Amino acid sequence: DVLARRLQAQSETKNIAVLNHGIGGNRLLLESLGPNALARFDHDVIAQTGVRYLIVLEGVNDLGMFTKDGNGSPAEHQQEVHRIIGAYEQMIARAHAHGIKVFGATIMPFVGSAFYHPGPDTDADRQAINEWIRTPGHFDGVVDFDKLTRDPDRPDRLATKYDSGDHLHPSPAGYAAMGEAVPLSWFAPE
Repeated sequence: DVLARRLQAQSETKNIAVLNHGIGGNRLLLESLGPNALARFDHDVIAQTGVRYLIVLEGVNDLGMFTKDGNGSPAEHQQEVHRIIGAYEQMIARAHAHGIKVFGATIMPFVGSAFYHPGPDTDADRQAINEWIRTPGHFDGVVDFDKLTRDPDRPDRLATKYDSGDHLHPSPAGYAAMGEAVPLSWFAPE
């Protein structure tokens, strides 16, 4: 809603609508609370009339569920990181094939979550994925929600003002800050 209002307030972007196809608990690769993001990609992105831009914020549930019931070996952590990055690569390639620009959003910290119980290995996976997201040459642009929402003194956790209280989901202030952080220059006419 914040991003939509910002777009509507600018003459250059007032004709751009925002469609949110986010599903709580969604995962990139495996079923969860609905079809995984890759399975619904064509319907939710490609088939939409007039779509020109895509912002991808996915992966926290993949990371969280991976270690929810145990940590896994270092090799298994590395495989999970590669699977998540591979899913991003598929989304980027599929969107680009249809002339859609793809913007990546870094995965926010979630240490302290009572649901997932992430430890240092999971946070290291998140940081490795975020480093890939931030690296030029993958996404057409990046919004660094990790940097925006993390506690500067404990970067593996959400800042108190952006934490809903479960240490996983942003608060209303967190979501507002995220909506304000998306660069409107991404959507300027070419």
